Amino acid sequence: MDKNFRVRVIVGVAMFVVAIVALYTFDAIPFKIIYGFFAFISLIELISFFKNKRKSRQFFLAGLEILFLVWSTVFVAKIDPAHFWYIILGVPGYDIFAYLFGKLFGGKVFKKSRPFPKISKNKTWEGTILGIASAFCMVSILIAVRGALATDWMYLLCAPLALAGDLFESYLKRQFEVKDSNEILIKNKYFRGLELLVGGSEGHGGFLDRIDSTAFAATILLLISCLL
Repeated sequence: MDKNFRVRVIVGVAMFVVAIVALYTFDAIPFKIIYGFFAFISLIELISFFKNKRKSRQFFLAGLEILFLVWSTVFVAKIDPAHFWYIILGVPGYDIFAYLFGKLFGGKVFKKSRPFPKISKNKTWEGTILGIASAFCMVSILIAVRGALATDWMYLLCAPLALAGDLFESYLKRQFEVKDSNEILIKNKYFRGLELLVGGSEGHGGFLDRIDSTAFAATILLLISCLL
C-alpha cells in the first residue's frame, strides 16, 4: 500500500467519524457548520488559483464552482441526517470504491484505454464502472430498507454526479495549471495547518478536493428537489 493511499484512508476515516458524530448531535447543526466551513475554505482555495492566471474561461469555471459550493451548502442545511446517508453512500462511497477497484483491477480488462484521458488520466474504466455500481447498489439497498418516499430515488444519481463533479474540478485545475486545490495555500504559513487536516501535503490535498464531488452532486439534487 503506497503512502498516498494510506494517508487518504487515515484522513478519510477520521473525517467520516467526525462527520457521523456531528451529524447526530444537536439536530445535526455541528455537521452543517462543518460542511459550511469546508465550503468556505474551498472558496479561498479557489480564489488562490487566480494568483498567476486570469482569463475569461477561468472566471466562468470558477463562478460555476462557487455556485456549487453555495448551493450545496444550502442543500446540506435543508436535509435531515437520514437523507444525508444517501449522500455519504453515493458520493464518498463512489470515490472510495472507484479508487480501490482502480488500484486492484485498473487496466486488467480495458488494457489500452482510459475513460477520461484528457481530464483525469489516472481514472480507469474498471474503477469508474465498479465504483458507480457499488455506490448505486448501496444507495438502492438503503432506499429499499427504509421504505423511502418516491422522491428519494433521485439519490440513485449520487454516484454518476460524484464522477461528474470530480471531473469538473479536474478540468478546472487543468485550466488553472494547478495539481492540487491547495497547491498555493499549503505554502502559506497561515493556511498550512488547516490544509494538513485533510492530508494536504501528500499530493491529493485540499478542502476543495475533499468536497468537489459532494458540492456538484448536492447542487444537482437541490435543483431536482425544487422541481419535484
